[in-house]
Amino acid sequence: MSEQAVSGPRRALVVLAPGPLTTVQDLGRRRHSHLGVGRSGAADRSALRLANRLLANPENAACLEITLGGLKVRAVGDLLVTLTGAPCPATVTLPDGRTRGAGHASVERLPDGATLRLGVPPRGLRTYLAVRGGIDVPEVLGSRSTDLLSGLGPERPAPGSVLPVGPAPAAFPVTDFAPVPEPEAGVLVLDVIPGPRHDWFTPGALAALCAEPYEVTPHSDRVGMRLRGPRLERARDGELPSEGMVPGALQVPPSGQPTLFLADHPVTGGYPVIAVVRDHHVDRAAQARPGQHVRFRVAGATR
Repeated sequence: MSEQAVSGPRRALVVLAPGPLTTVQDLGRRRHSHLGVGRSGAADRSALRLANRLLANPENAACLEITLGGLKVRAVGDLLVTLTGAPCPATVTLPDGRTRGAGHASVERLPDGATLRLGVPPRGLRTYLAVRGGIDVPEVLGSRSTDLLSGLGPERPAPGSVLPVGPAPAAFPVTDFAPVPEPEAGVLVLDVIPGPRHDWFTPGALAALCAEPYEVTPHSDRVGMRLRGPRLERARDGELPSEGMVPGALQVPPSGQPTLFLADHPVTGGYPVIAVVRDHHVDRAAQARPGQHVRFRVAGATR
């Protein structure tokens, strides 16, 4: 048995507190839908990609996705890290007890034995913590993502979890800060295109979807954003055979209240989809927090 196997990884993050929900995510699993396996992966893919680019990691390297802050980790070995997505208060405590703040969307050194603590983001929902070299947990079907719906991928980090860090890439970071806009705190406008079953609804249902804002309910998660607002009336009854679903699909159950599918959505579904959020706005949707309002806008399908 190697020295590393006896003593543990030489570079790692030790989880001291996971917060409300922390998972390991990369860009997810592809080409497994025929097996009933969804993509999963980061809910805000742009934030994960940015975090990895800042550290010169491959864009698909695994990071931690932290929902509503609360994470506390300790560094094993000297690490370079970055935070993206929802900005949150971040404090580094060095081994000698000194403390300092940590920036957002910037490259930060986390010395051996230092701890990083995240507070609750004042806006946005999901923060991404990347480490140079990536979180090196075993892959499952080609991905290190945790799929909370199917139960695939690594276990959710818990107090005491040791997350090994992979070898640093050959390339070096070329910038130490990325000025990017913060997630919106007010009404979030999302572009949609008519869904494959919009004709299952009354002629005015699509207009009703876009007429008034919907509230993001506390029952939202990585599977879907459950919304509360104008009821969407169906024009026909009957059952719909299960058919393929994509991220951004707005599926409408009998309650008439739509659910916007996110990263861990089911591969198929039997409720009609009235509209689909365009792909470039799915990441924005993933940062909407409970109580926030979203408004839908029909836009051309040019992207």
